[in-house]
Amino acid sequence: MHAGPAIRPDTARLDVEVFKLPAHDWVPNNRILPVVLYRQALPVGAQRDADELTAAFEALFDEHQWPPRWRDSIFDYHHFHSTAHEVIAVVSGEADVIVGGPRGRVVHLRAGDAILLPAGTGHCRQSASGRFSVVGAYPAGQQWDIRRDALTREECAAMQALPFPPLDPVLGDSGPLIDYWLRAA
Repeated sequence: MHAGPAIRPDTARLDVEVFKLPAHDWVPNNRILPVVLYRQALPVGAQRDADELTAAFEALFDEHQWPPRWRDSIFDYHHFHSTAHEVIAVVSGEADVIVGGPRGRVVHLRAGDAILLPAGTGHCRQSASGRFSVVGAYPAGQQWDIRRDALTREECAAMQALPFPPLDPVLGDSGPLIDYWLRAA
């Protein structure tokens, strides 16, 4: 379905950053699972255009049981997903994204980067340039919602009980999801 060029992660150049975020105001973030930032998850070169990078990320995510669901940008308002974990890959341009809710951590994302957001993690595009475009994917069997308000105690418990995906969206059976998420269980 998402057959694309065989662009694979270059693990020698891949830089991974992992960080946890505390709950903030109405944004729960995730008290157990860290955010994972993959710098240059897929190599970007002058010969690669956004369509090729989009197809490559979609094929990679699909192969690792994170079916791609949409192509667009990141909303310019604070929100989170309580019913699904999310991975977002940048296929063109660059942006500053606030992660963790209002007054959260600002991360700069550019083409080739991906960010793995555990359920409950707030995110909002603060600024963008260069025709900023992304691909979003979720673990097989999880359907996302868009939340802009606090969760009830029951909703928070359901979010914390979401199953962990079996594979890292970028590296498959190795990588930060395996190292940090599955071991947190």
